[in-house]
Formats: sequence, C-alpha cells, structure tokens
Amino acid sequence: MLQTVLLRRACKTTVLASLLVPATALVAAGCGEGPESTRISITRRVEVAAVRPSRVPDTAGEPAPLRVAIAGILSPTRTLDGYHDLLGYMGQRLNQPVRLIQRGTYAEINGLLKDREIDLAFVCAGALSEGEREFGMEALVVPEVRGRSVYYSYLIVNRKSQSGRLEDLLGGSFAFSDPLSNTGRLVPVYQLALRGQTPERFFRSTVFTYSHDNSILAVADGLADAAAVDSLVYDYLRARNPEAVAETRVIQRWGPYGIPPVVVHPNLDPEQKRALKEFLLTIHADPEGKAILDRLLIDRFVLVDPGLFRSIREMEARVRRR
Repeated sequence: MLQTVLLRRACKTTVLASLLVPATALVAAGCGEGPESTRISITRRVEVAAVRPSRVPDTAGEPAPLRVAIAGILSPTRTLDGYHDLLGYMGQRLNQPVRLIQRGTYAEINGLLKDREIDLAFVCAGALSEGEREFGMEALVVPEVRGRSVYYSYLIVNRKSQSGRLEDLLGGSFAFSDPLSNTGRLVPVYQLALRGQTPERFFRSTVFTYSHDNSILAVADGLADAAAVDSLVYDYLRARNPEAVAETRVIQRWGPYGIPPVVVHPNLDPEQKRALKEFLLTIHADPEGKAILDRLLIDRFVLVDPGLFRSIREMEARVRRR
C-alpha cells in the first residue's frame, strides 16, 4: 500500500529521518493527494533576502526592487549561496535593488508569478508547462550548459545498493523532489507508465523532499532506496561539493529535456521585459558576469527554441492518460 509523505523543506538529515516513518503513524495536516496519502506540514517559510548591488547608493528615491524568485531546485541555503552573486550583479547592471524570494514548492512560485507578486523567476521545466496552461507563463531565456540547453533525469541509488536499473527498485522506497518537477517526478512516473506501472503499485512508499539536494541526501543516508534528480544539480554538487554525492551513484540517465528556464508573466511591462532579456543574454560578455556564470556552471543564457519543451509536454500527456 502506497504511503506518500510530503515533506516541506526538510533540509537536515535528522529532520528527514524523523519524517520518513509509516504514514499511519502520523497525523494528517491536510489532504488532496489521494486516500492513501498523508501531508506533513513542517513549513519553514524561507526568509526574503534583499540583495543590494554594491555600486548603487541607498537613497530614498531609488527604484522599486526587482522581485526575483528561485524555485527550490536546491535547498534554500544552497540556492542563496549559488545565486547571491548573480542577483547582486543583476541589480548593479540594471541600477535597481533586487529582492530574492523563495518558497517551499514550485506551485507556490508559480502562484506568485500568476498573481504578479514577483517579476522574474527561475523555475523547473515542469513548472513552466503547468504555468503555461494556467496563465500563459512565458519563458524569457534559458541557460546553456556545455554548449546545450538540455538536461537529464538521473536515477540514483546508494553507492552500496545492488540495483542497476529501474526494474530492480520494485517494492522499494522512492524520493520525488516536487510534484511539479520534470526530472524529479514527471520523468520517473513516465518511465513507470511505459512499463505499465504506477508509483502506487510499483513502490512500497514514496516521499517528496522539495529539493533535489534533499533527495540526494535521502538516498545517501539510506532514508530512500532511490530518487530521480536533476542532472544539473547532481553535476554541480559533484563538481563543487563532491562529498554531497559521494554516497550515491547514477544507475540510469533519461533525457535530454529542455533545460529549466527563466520566466516572466506574459503581461510584464514590455520595457522591463526587454531590459531583463538584454541583461541575461549579454551577461557572459562581461568578465565579472562570466565569472559568476562559471561558478554556476552556466556558459551563457540564450533565446528559447520553440520546440525545446515539446518532449516534456508529451510525457505529461502520456502520464495523464494512465
């Protein structure tokens, strides 16, 4: 029987361990995920951090801050560490203070953009597809990594595991990242659908960790048998913090898929949209900007190819038919 536990921002091993217990032993704080699911609400509202460009004076007449949201692809601390320099540089170039806003789920970020409470967002490709359907979310640019604007879903297990493919995980526990994640949920669910399976029938239990590094942590610490994670996150950690992935290994790679985009509301002021696009498309041409992108393992930002996200939409359609 599937018992799905939804974790909100469990960023430490001890927190994850305390929550990965049988759902029947937990008190439900909500519903809506199906009759067998339990929602655990340990919501830790992530602070809103003001990122002020160092060369812009703090004056009473300064422009309103540019509100930027970053989806929880990484846990809050790693997100802030990774993007702080980029957002500070953005404020410097645009001569405008920048406010970083984080929330616990991709759906919350989509909701902020829909309600015009943010101006720009870095989101997952799966969240883009949902936002397009709901309110016409617009992909402004996409990053280019190693010459391509694609990424993969890595199926990972503990390094001591004997599993070598998805089929070996029958009856095990599995960590999804976010309900709207492409690589962290849609792809593995699609792969199961191709095999005539669903997560409910295939796995003993599943958990949502709400970030890819949390999923990696869950597998590394033996709290989940396997997980599907964003290749960009896994490769970034392998390069910058190798101990974070040392206890895991990749057993399958699915893709390629259109890379997570930078998005705006379709009705964003045209001049502001133009300025943001120009900044992102030219940041790599400046030595300071190039150094910031290098730390994020991004070559540059490029315009969106119209067919980039087609395969994701096709997977969604296939999964909805199951």
